[in-house]
Amino acid sequence: MASKIHPTIKLASGYEIPKLGFGVYKTPPDETERCCLEAFKAGYRHLDSAAMYHNEAGCGNAIRASGIPRDQIFFTSKVGDISYEKAKAQVDKTLSESKLDYIDLMLLHHPFGGSENRKGGMESPVEAGKVRSIGVSNYGVHHLDELEQHISELEAERGGKGKGGTVSINQIELHPWLAHAEIADWCSKRGIAVEAFCPIVRGTRFEEPSVKKLAEKYSKTPAQVLIRWSIDKGHIPLVKSVTPSRIVANAEVFDFALTAEEVQELETDEYSPVSWNPTQAKLED
Repeated sequence: MASKIHPTIKLASGYEIPKLGFGVYKTPPDETERCCLEAFKAGYRHLDSAAMYHNEAGCGNAIRASGIPRDQIFFTSKVGDISYEKAKAQVDKTLSESKLDYIDLMLLHHPFGGSENRKGGMESPVEAGKVRSIGVSNYGVHHLDELEQHISELEAERGGKGKGGTVSINQIELHPWLAHAEIADWCSKRGIAVEAFCPIVRGTRFEEPSVKKLAEKYSKTPAQVLIRWSIDKGHIPLVKSVTPSRIVANAEVFDFALTAEEVQELETDEYSPVSWNPTQAKLED
């Protein structure tokens, strides 16, 4: 029986987010509700979707069918077109697709679109109560520096501190072979939480000696060791599976912890992404 996942992190917005999320990237729309319900049974209370995944409806169906109070489930989606008007429109579309009253977290999915579009922000949906927390995804340090400047400009234009929006999350590919220390440090200094997608490296590093050693020591799977690495780094890993047994196993990571030395030993200075990596995109892209 999987342990219930209750540990949370307080975001800059003031809301709490579970330390482990269940992702539905590439989950077929007709499988999404089933997978999310399996995740809820295993103890997850955090779903991560996106407009471009085309499965927000399945997430909403699962939330309603679960019988779990809405305020106990954290639902994330993402905006593909980051321009101000289209981002606002996407929020409304996501609410319509999911049939939810609010979105816990809405992210700008990538930094593509140019400086003016990146400045748009999503303060209006927050002020309207449609979105509780906002953030970005796939932003590198240069994008984040620009974002900080945009927030200062918006505060000056709109009349004061907080009027430029409060960024709560940066979601990036992150694991021991793509530790993104410079991005994580930038966010940590500003109270922005980091979510890690591809935390188990799509299974490509399970045979690494450092991973196998820790799996044997703790009687855990390599996937569980890598998920725990993210948690012990202070990140929020997003795991994904359509297989019930793996959905359960990926949740069983709160009954052990790596030592500080083991966390450091697992981390490498490699730069080996297994997914797209817009963090390197130029500001003009």
